[in-house]
Amino acid sequence: MAQQQPLLNLIEDLTGDIRDPSLLWQLAAIIGSVILGFTLARLLKKRFGRRDETHTSMMRFGVESFGRVLAPLAVVGLLALARLVLVKYHFHVNLIKVALPIFGSLAVIRFTFYVLRRVFARSSGTVSPTMLAFEKIFQLLVWLAFVLYITGLWFDVYEYLEATILPIGKYKVSIADILQATLSVVVLLMLALWAGAAMEEWLMKVQGMHTNLRVVVARTARAVLILVAVLMSLSLVGIDLTVLSVFGGALGVGLGLGLQKIASNYVSGFVILLDRSLTIGDMITVDKYSGIVTRINTRYTVLQGLDGMESIVPNEMLVSGAVQNSSLSSSMVNISTKVSVAYDSDVDSVLKLLEEAALTVERVRKDKPPSGTLLSFGADGLDLQLSFWINDPQNGRGGVTSDVNRAIWRALKDNNISVPFPQREMRILGPIPAPLADAPATAESTTVPKE
Repeated sequence: MAQQQPLLNLIEDLTGDIRDPSLLWQLAAIIGSVILGFTLARLLKKRFGRRDETHTSMMRFGVESFGRVLAPLAVVGLLALARLVLVKYHFHVNLIKVALPIFGSLAVIRFTFYVLRRVFARSSGTVSPTMLAFEKIFQLLVWLAFVLYITGLWFDVYEYLEATILPIGKYKVSIADILQATLSVVVLLMLALWAGAAMEEWLMKVQGMHTNLRVVVARTARAVLILVAVLMSLSLVGIDLTVLSVFGGALGVGLGLGLQKIASNYVSGFVILLDRSLTIGDMITVDKYSGIVTRINTRYTVLQGLDGMESIVPNEMLVSGAVQNSSLSSSMVNISTKVSVAYDSDVDSVLKLLEEAALTVERVRKDKPPSGTLLSFGADGLDLQLSFWINDPQNGRGGVTSDVNRAIWRALKDNNISVPFPQREMRILGPIPAPLADAPATAESTTVPKE
């Protein structure tokens, strides 16, 4: 790196530019670069935003759009171009030298926020307070580095960190080396996670590929990227990769001692994705959990119940236990409801009436008509059953059953068909006991004359 100008020399250069005609050219270049850079970013954001709305997905990496990163990057590029042009025609560029690191720092801050929020933002789009605090600290550090750069103290600080040696075991390393190693590891891992998330988002929009296969490819690609990033980080830090053999042995011992469940869940996750027994959007029931599959991770699967409650089910349960899948080969589900009518009713007419009433409900399939049957001769009336089909079990069964029952009730009332209810008749033979004679009569008791 070239030696930076001290602050006093920089102030003198800027003061000297005030009496030079090149100051107006520098101001015009800075103002033009800012206006053109932000305008270009806004136009690109609007164009890609409209296109993404057509494909029902926004080009968002985290909470904020990449347009916020593109604007300062465009300004930096335009300022660098203006600087080359002005130097070619022998103009001073001291003011542009100050503007370049300002917008460069802004681009670094926004790009870092862009990556962090893409990787660590919640699914709802909100940012945790911890992330916001880290962003403020990072922003402060970047602007502090900018101040050191402008004042010419950057190299003094670096030389001090380089000269400060810390003993670590039998090795001695400087603080500068530790900071560089930490920064390289963090940057490579963050870029790997970012690239994996971007690849997963792109794969989820591919229409010609099965959903489970997309998830498998996305998970595998992310794992490979993280592995490559870790290996590259270790190489950059100077750690011998042969230490991984020791780590592999320790991992094998850990799997043998207490990590069998975790390993089993991970393997089960890939088995589920590869054999396609479950797909995102399926309505399943496993053990006492029931809901729609919203996410299939390598360790667990998320089920969202019809009441909004989410259940985290380990993948091992889905592989080793019995699972009811309402959408495996067909989404059609048969539902039945029961009703009783009086004994003097015409059974054939009532069954036909029930079938016609069910067809008035929107969710009931019309191509597979409902079917009514006579179940039994009940104590109070004829017990009938109506079966009907739906093809959207993910929307629940209680709502459609209620709609069908309401339609049946309206049809029975409109046709004067009585629905029996339990009635009891009590006959008392012989003299009536005095306490019973004095008791008030009830709706369920009938007294007969004394013989």
